[in-house]
Order: sequence, then structure tokens, then C-alpha cells
Amino acid sequence: MKIELRTVLFDLDDTLHDDTYAFTSAAEEVAREVAAEHGVDAMELKNAYIAEAEGFWHRLTGDQVRTKLSQLRATMWGNALNSVGLGDAALAQRSASNYNVYRKKYFALFPGALDLLKELKARGMKLGLVTNGMSETHHEKIALLQIAPYFDALFLADEVGMVKPDPLLFAHACRKLESSPSVSAMVGDRYERDISGALEAGLYTVWVNVRGEPVPAGARPPDAIVNGIGEVAAHLL
Repeated sequence: MKIELRTVLFDLDDTLHDDTYAFTSAAEEVAREVAAEHGVDAMELKNAYIAEAEGFWHRLTGDQVRTKLSQLRATMWGNALNSVGLGDAALAQRSASNYNVYRKKYFALFPGALDLLKELKARGMKLGLVTNGMSETHHEKIALLQIAPYFDALFLADEVGMVKPDPLLFAHACRKLESSPSVSAMVGDRYERDISGALEAGLYTVWVNVRGEPVPAGARPPDAIVNGIGEVAAHLL
């Protein structure tokens, strides 16, 4: 690349760590427990919860980040349980609580993620974490992944009151890091959430396309596309 970058913004989930594996594994544990107790199909329940969760995060707006995530997850589990014939509010709450506990043991950085953060910091770059996740869970997740020391600032949706792909969020992050979009990059795994808004804000973009998706029809392509976080350094340095 020709731009001399001074700042790099990162998404967290499915960019630096495999959140899909963590949340689907935890959902399966809960579903199997419920199935053993109530005789429902564990995989049907697991898939129902995954559909609820993915739909919620896909539709997330700035207004929704004001609601506690624990309440939202209980609602999602309640909807999933209803789909298999279990309308039990107490079971939904217990399922959400157990899910939160189980998910933590699956948190792990992708290979190469920590080396990338270390190398960028060694080069004197400022790093920011920009996530639609909420402080209720994400401060703990960041601590468990042991990556907080590498970031100069964290931008969590409910703390900043904005969600990706709002271009103002990317501009805000650059400003807080005493940088500008013209010398900043955004690295993320979701085109619609991470790349489109960053492009509009004027950042250099690296799409970590872990799902092998096409660029949406008619959309502006990212500046670089890689298959995993281990390939990102070549496009930033």
C-alpha cells in the first residue's frame, strides 16, 4: 500500500477471535442440557437460538444498545424455546445465564492476531477497537483475550452511542485517537458493518473475509481482501 498509516481500527468478533465458534458452541451446550431435561431436539433449539442471535446483531441500531444485553439474551432464548414448544420464562432466563458462562471458555484469538497487534504497536501505530458489542460483556471478553494493553482506545457501541456502519463512528474513533481517516485503516470481517461505513468515512479498508462472501452487488470494493487475520500485515505495513 502507498498510504503511510498512523492508526488502525479493528473489529473484534470474527476478526481477532472466532466468536462464531464461541457462541455456537455455547448455544449447543445449553440446547443439549435443555433437550436432556425436556425431550426436545437439541439441534433444532440450537439453530433457533443462532437464528435469533444473528438476526438481532444484524438489525442492531443505536437505540437498542441502551437495553441490557442480559435481558435481550433472555428474550432470544425465550423465542428459541417457544419455537420448540417450551414457553418457560424461567428456563429462558436460566438458559441465557448458562450461555453467558459457557461462552467464555471458548474465547481464543485467531492465530496471528496477537503477532499483528504487537507488530503494529512496535511500529508506533495507534490502535483502536471498534465493536458493536456492549460493555456489559465486551470488557470482560477483551480482558479474557488479554488484548487491552495493545489498544489506545476502545469504542463499544453502548459507550459511544453509535453502531457500525455509521461513518460518524469511524470518524469519531479517528478523532479520539488524534488521527484522521486519511491516515487510518479499518480491519473487519463484515462488509456491511465494518467496511462500507469506513469507506464512506474515508479510511483505508481491509476486509477479513472469513466466510468467503462476494462484495455486495454495486458496492464499492474494499482496498484489500484477505482470508484471515494472519494476512493483514502485508496490507498495512
